[in-house]
Amino acid sequence: MAQNENLAQLSQAGVAVWLDDLSRDRIRSGNLQSLVDERSVVGVTTNPTIFAAAISGSDSYDDQVHALAVRKVSVEEALRTITAADVRDACDLLAPVAQRQPGDGRVSLEVAPGLAHDTDATAAEAAHLWWLVDRPNLFIKIPATEAGLAAITTSIARGISVNVTLIFSLERYRAVMDAYLSGLEQRLADDADADLTQIASVASFFVSRVDTEIDKRLEKAGADQLKGKAALANAQLAYQAYEEVFSSDRWKALEAKGARPQRPLWASTGVKDPSLPDTLYVSELIAPGTVNTMPEKTLQAYADHGAAGTPVQQTYDDAAAVMKSVADAGVDLDDVFRVLEEEGVQKFVDSWDELTASVKSELEDKA
Repeated sequence: MAQNENLAQLSQAGVAVWLDDLSRDRIRSGNLQSLVDERSVVGVTTNPTIFAAAISGSDSYDDQVHALAVRKVSVEEALRTITAADVRDACDLLAPVAQRQPGDGRVSLEVAPGLAHDTDATAAEAAHLWWLVDRPNLFIKIPATEAGLAAITTSIARGISVNVTLIFSLERYRAVMDAYLSGLEQRLADDADADLTQIASVASFFVSRVDTEIDKRLEKAGADQLKGKAALANAQLAYQAYEEVFSSDRWKALEAKGARPQRPLWASTGVKDPSLPDTLYVSELIAPGTVNTMPEKTLQAYADHGAAGTPVQQTYDDAAAVMKSVADAGVDLDDVFRVLEEEGVQKFVDSWDELTASVKSELEDKA
């Protein structure tokens, strides 16, 4: 079947199209396969909010929940078994993509968000989930908290492919790239003949949430002319940082050993401000070697009327000027990024708690 022209052109420009959603119904109905065949989708991301909506809104999980209930498994074990099953099936569906496009064909599964500030527990669960799903095209999602950075290094050193999530600031993004390179270096230190070609990673740099938080502050400061600009500028400067790190001598030494670059992934690309174009965070973030993970609404909008904007590499000076203007308007960017990280972790914790309560109720009903 023919691919949508707009999304095909996006892919040809070097942007991998991933879907930010997953459910058992989407897999079983053939919908995910159709998005691969007709919408250039080559990867899938998930999070606790996505699974909470999927499980609570479908009866496709009833048989599995019943089997878990009669076995009297814990809520935590049931939750991991259910989500791992969906991710494993999606990995299998996307395996042909992974074979022809190494680095794509990936499906992400997140560590429990309540562990975000516990390095050892995060690394331990990442290893468990990697074992549980047991698919080479899996990504384990680890948040880019300060505690998460060391867990990223440990996981990469163990040969686990990682999707680093909840990145908001350039400073933290640079720390994430360092954590990835350190993990590769540690793997080689542990085994000089280690195969780095099988390790992949993406760094999920969040976009729309940055505008949501900054625009509130700009409005209070009377700087409405800057609204809707900071998120793109922040992401564009992140790509500049990516180019710097992955052209360094440090990286070239690892690349010579077979390592793959950690690709920037644009996350939170659904536009939340209705006054902005609904494809803004796709059209203006086009650059080689990137991933854009989209909610289906944004994916279909780009398929319908998306068009490429200015290539990211041509925006660095303007982006730096925007971020300076935002700071000059009185917006404390360090505080913005601190708030966004805290809220991001808490939102996923709340969704995880909701998901846990839902599964607990289902287990009790079907016992």
